[in-house]
Amino acid sequence: MTKTAFIAIVGKANVGKSSLLNRMLGQKIAIVSSKPQTTRTKIMGVLTQGETQLVFTDTPGFHNPHNKLGEKMNEAVGDTVGGVDACLFLVEPKGEINEQELQLIEMFKKRKMTVILAINKIDMIKDKQELAARIAYLSSLYDFYSVVPVSATEGDNVDELLDELDKLAFESPHFFPDDTLTDQPERVLAAEIIREKILRLMDKEIPHGIAVAVEKMREREDKDILDIDATIYCERESHKGMVIGKNGSMLKKVSTFARQDLEKFFQIKVNLHCWVKVKLDWRNREGLIHNFGLD
Repeated sequence: MTKTAFIAIVGKANVGKSSLLNRMLGQKIAIVSSKPQTTRTKIMGVLTQGETQLVFTDTPGFHNPHNKLGEKMNEAVGDTVGGVDACLFLVEPKGEINEQELQLIEMFKKRKMTVILAINKIDMIKDKQELAARIAYLSSLYDFYSVVPVSATEGDNVDELLDELDKLAFESPHFFPDDTLTDQPERVLAAEIIREKILRLMDKEIPHGIAVAVEKMREREDKDILDIDATIYCERESHKGMVIGKNGSMLKKVSTFARQDLEKFFQIKVNLHCWVKVKLDWRNREGLIHNFGLD
């Protein structure tokens, strides 16, 4: 008997949703950085273990939007919650529950969702009583199916979390071939790997005004080499200079780190070329958001 469950991973920005998805899959498909709103679109990850197939959707962090792209990201969260069997709600081990998290809880109540609460980053907690108090407080806000403290970075209790998620699966054919890892096209994965390097190497607002489009991706017929041409789009002319860097130093660094990850992911030698162009205020332009596949 085969079983399936569709599960949305939701939470505020920068709580570790993509890191947890990568950890559960045992393979990196979602980019990770210390900056909020790293994930812009819904990313599906598929984990098939024996008869059970868990289909995860990693959603953008729920936040107060400041532009049309932010509004699209929040819409993606609401749309995803409405179309899954259950939610995996990720929260911090400390601090106040913010307005966006309370909105998510209200969404759960309205839709009577089955929700597993995962308290991430427990490696930061030294006092077990502090964690127990956190669990008691959060459990008073909603009738969660179960509560599992985890560490996405260290892997603590991730197997226990998967055991709880497995209980949500129902008798059903698998919707994806058992060797499927993600629904993301290879060009999108390549573009995201490049964007991750910009997020990690550059500071402040500039990375959030960046989009990456892979224009060409083709394996050579005579050699085991994958040629990738990518364009990095900025919102301002001044940002273009920063992304390129003095004598091309920043762009070279981005390309080098991206190529290393691309070769590791695709298991082939990669010849990567990156160009930088300006699209003024693209995060507020519906057409460009659509062209970049972010709607």
